[in-house]
Amino acid sequence: MSKFAIDLTPLKKYPDFRNLWTAGLISYLGSMITYVALPFHLKEITGSYLAVGILGVIEIVPLIIFGLYGGVLADTVDRKKMIWATEAGALLIVAVLLFNSVLPNPETLVIYVAAALFAVVDGLQRPSMGAILPRLVSHEDLPSASNLLTLRWQFGFILGPTLGGIIFTTFSISVGYMLDIATYLISLIFLAKVRRIPPSADNEKPSLAALLEGVKYAFSRHDLLATYVIDLAAMFFAMPNALFPFWADLLGSPWALGLFYSAGVFGAVAVTLTSGWTKNYRFHGKAIILAAIGWGLAIALAGLSNSLFIVLLCLAAAGASDHISALFRSVIWNQTIPDNLRGRLAGIELLSYSVGPLAGQLRAATMAAATSLSFSVTAGGVICVIFVVILAILMPSFWKYDAETNKYAVQERENRKNQENS
Repeated sequence: MSKFAIDLTPLKKYPDFRNLWTAGLISYLGSMITYVALPFHLKEITGSYLAVGILGVIEIVPLIIFGLYGGVLADTVDRKKMIWATEAGALLIVAVLLFNSVLPNPETLVIYVAAALFAVVDGLQRPSMGAILPRLVSHEDLPSASNLLTLRWQFGFILGPTLGGIIFTTFSISVGYMLDIATYLISLIFLAKVRRIPPSADNEKPSLAALLEGVKYAFSRHDLLATYVIDLAAMFFAMPNALFPFWADLLGSPWALGLFYSAGVFGAVAVTLTSGWTKNYRFHGKAIILAAIGWGLAIALAGLSNSLFIVLLCLAAAGASDHISALFRSVIWNQTIPDNLRGRLAGIELLSYSVGPLAGQLRAATMAAATSLSFSVTAGGVICVIFVVILAILMPSFWKYDAETNKYAVQERENRKNQENS
């Protein structure tokens, strides 16, 4: 069983990684309460599919702009300082939401503006968060460190929505926002303990040319493009999250709203806790393609059922599949991209795994409004499977990707060894 148990070595071996991990574990718990609060509040105020679906659309433009800009900054500034500053910015946004929630008539405009601002700080933070990891742990420990980062996210996603649902029904949305603010304050303390991560010696100043260099590099790598396109397709066609508040009502189980959000993460946790095998698995492209197909199939089956138990089971299976894909996409990114390009490529990665779900929420909400919720979910899953199969046929080299022989992985492995020996 030790072959499958999650590897905790990075937490024991690297104090800076441990502080970064702890900060995220705490703040993400509160963030997930707010994540559920926004669509829940809009649903309570408007009762509209589209009003909730628009929430995702509002985030797309600032996420694209600031995700790309954040990627450039991550290669030119101290990555630790960028993470700390954006975490503090998110705290201020939640404080505004708290003030709005205690008004006699909360403004929907404030909720939409807050969502856009969250996209701004997220776009600025995540490239630095993604680029900092190879500077905190060794090349060989990157798969294990990625699994541990995912575990903290999963903890927050499982407990946060469930806790949020209890808080909203027992107390109020305002109490949820207050708890989120408290978690941010604790997170900032742990982040302050992480050492400085200055840019590489051969970094460039922030500029459009620097950004275009990163884009050019990404397009020159067919293996990277494959990870982006497959994930975009899977999330755009089969992301049903915008429908969760309505889906819970449709099944006569409004109390289970938090379980809809956390079911997928239960499946992902099962994968994470048995992820020891991923450290030595070499065929990352094959794993990503099969996992994306599994995601689409599970979502399609969920849409066909009127049973809460079966729906949640299918969502858990979808989460497990999606997490396998995410793990190996992360390993490809972390093990093959040079450090002086990590920030810019992390910005592009952010768009690949964020824009798809946001646009997918509008797709799901629009199709549900035009047809039905069940049709929207099932059709999206089926289209996802078809699209990924076509992509796999068109990209045979990605199916054969081998971490031991891929020239970019080999080159970066040698670079890291030379840096550690110097």
